[in-house]
Order: sequence, then C-alpha cells, then structure tokens
Amino acid sequence: GVLAACAGYSLLRLNGLCESPRSPVGYVERFTDDNTTLAGVVGWTFVFGYVGTMAMYAYAFGGYFVELTGVSTVASVSIQPFVSALTVAAFVSLNVFGAHASGRAEDVLVGLKVAILLVFGVGGVAYGATHGGLSFGLSNLGIGPLVAAAVSFVAFEGWELLLFDQENIADPRETVRKAIYISIAGATGLYIMVALVTTNFAGIDAIQQHAETALAVAARPFLGQAGFVLISVAALFSTGSAINATLFSSARLSKRLVADDLLPSRLRDASADEPVRPLATLGVLAAGFAFLGSLDAISSFASLAFISIFGGLSFLAFREREDLATAVIPAVGTVGGVSSAAALLWHLFDAERGTFWTVLALAVVVVGVEVLYFERESIASEVRSAERRVENEL
Repeated sequence: GVLAACAGYSLLRLNGLCESPRSPVGYVERFTDDNTTLAGVVGWTFVFGYVGTMAMYAYAFGGYFVELTGVSTVASVSIQPFVSALTVAAFVSLNVFGAHASGRAEDVLVGLKVAILLVFGVGGVAYGATHGGLSFGLSNLGIGPLVAAAVSFVAFEGWELLLFDQENIADPRETVRKAIYISIAGATGLYIMVALVTTNFAGIDAIQQHAETALAVAARPFLGQAGFVLISVAALFSTGSAINATLFSSARLSKRLVADDLLPSRLRDASADEPVRPLATLGVLAAGFAFLGSLDAISSFASLAFISIFGGLSFLAFREREDLATAVIPAVGTVGGVSSAAALLWHLFDAERGTFWTVLALAVVVVGVEVLYFERESIASEVRSAERRVENEL
C-alpha cells in the first residue's frame, strides 16, 4: 500500500507538471527529452503487465468456479483452464459490444464484490474479537511482509488506468487525483482487513493448499457453508470485474500506442469505435497465459512488471523534485520499488526455483521483443550492411 501510494503521488505530480493531462507513457516521453523508445518500452511493459493481470484473475475465476460447482474434471480432464480461457473470451465479447455494455457490467460487478468483501472483513473481525481475539502477526515481522507485498503487488494496480482515459473525464486533474487517492486508501484498508481475517481463520497450511480459494475457506468458521458460497460468488464478481476493467482500458491503451507507432500497425482497426483487434489480441494472450501457466508464475510476473513501472516513474518524479516535500515521497517509491523487486526475485529463487526461471524467461522474452521492435530499423540497417560486406568479399 505504501509503494502504491508513493507511485500514485509520483504519477499525479508528473501529470500536474505537464501542460495538459497525459498518460504515464506520455510522462516518460515528456520528461526524458522525447525519448520515444523508452516511452514505448514502458507502454509495452504496461500491456504485458495487464495481460498477466488478466490471466491471474482468469485463473482465480476458474479456481472459484470449480470449488463452487464441485465439478473439477470432465472425462478425466481438468476444466479449470478451459473455464479460465472461456471467461476471458466472454469479457472480450462484452467489450466488443461497446463501452456502454462494459461499463454497466462493471458497475454491477464492483458494487456486489465490495459489499460482500465488507461483510466478510467486518464479520470476520467482529467474530475474532469475540472468540479469543485476532493475531496481527506483529511478533513475526521481518523480510516476510516485504516479500508478501512484492508477490501480491499486482493487486494494488488498476488505479493508474484512470490516467489513460483523462480525456473522457470531467475536470480530469482534480477528479483523477481524488479518485486515485481514495481507491488506493480504500483498497489497502480492505486488503488489510481481508488478509487479517484470512490468515486467522484459514491458516497458513490451508492458504498454501487452496491458494485460489483461501478467502472462501476462511469464511467457513464464522459464516458456515453459506459463507463459503458467498465469498466464492464475491470472488467470481471480483475477478470478473477486474478482467473487464483491465481489458477495457488496456485495449484503449494499445489503440493509442498503435496510433503513436509504439505498437505494430497490424493492430490498427479500420473502425474508430471499438479497438477490436487489440481486444482480441490481448484476450488471446491472457487466455493462453491462464490456460498454460500457474498462479504463482502469472502473479509474480505481473507484480514484477508493475513494481518496475511504478518504481521507474517514481524515480522520474524524483528527478523533477522542487523541494524536500516533492522529493521524499518519490524517493520512498523508488527505493521501495527496487527493494520489492529484489525481494520478489530473491524469494522466488530461494523458495520457488521453477517459478523463478519461468518469470525470468518471460521477462527476457518481453524485453527481447521490445528491443527487437524499437531497434528494428537499426538492426535491419546492420543486417543490410553485413550482407553488402559479404557480397563485396565474394
């Protein structure tokens, strides 16, 4: 929550320094002397991070669906990957119908999930307080909380999507500023309450064994089987709304990157209404990740992507400091980003070696694709020069 708050402050400060509201990709270009390559790399990293985020939520959606229905296999084949992929496909279709349909669905999903999670959090805290108390884990502080925050950091992204859609918001500077601070504070408070209840009533072993459905397991002691069903339904709403919102905004970000020649022109749509090609491309990538990946690998990759972005943008805001007040928060965000990324990679290497190599391979592929795209002209020029030298020697 602290890192997200520092990043929120940093991005809003950069937004305020611009002559007119811009997106985070625009901040990079504006404050690095029009370095379009670096801006493009940040844009691509955002897109890949959103793909990982959608895959993570789709994977969790499949897990809760299986637990809720009690059907895990058909013809001895696990249905969870198929449910996850079909969920992404359903939201791609919804977004193709347009922003109105997608927005109406989002309002309903968000309202329901927040209401149910508040019942879970407040009910769990009240039950624990009257049945022996709650353990806050303060006696076991160490590097563990930093690692946990790094691994789950992807849960704190989403607020920055508002910065990509400012042209459609009335009084964007003030409205977005309030919305970002309220969303970060509200999400952090809700996460703390949910984490407190989950760790007290589910236990570490149950969380490790049922990572996708730990919240529903934690609801059983004080809400019974009805609580398990209620939280499972809330999780379906929660993951569904997250997929929908991320798909909506990331498709429009992709459309803008295509217009700026920061993504391949083949993603450009003939229609000016809905970004169908970006929607379909992002949907296929997210569904593929959810179908083939593991929850640990997907969430760790997405968290690393957003930690890197927010840490980098905090550093950019630190460079634009004017006094102590505008330097401290971005500095904390920068140091926090570096520390969180290091803690995440160290944890994966030490405790989840297979996941570490998977995340590292994904990162190398992503960076490699970005370099090849943005350096394609110089690479092509070098290849042509090499071919001419070979021909001359022959």
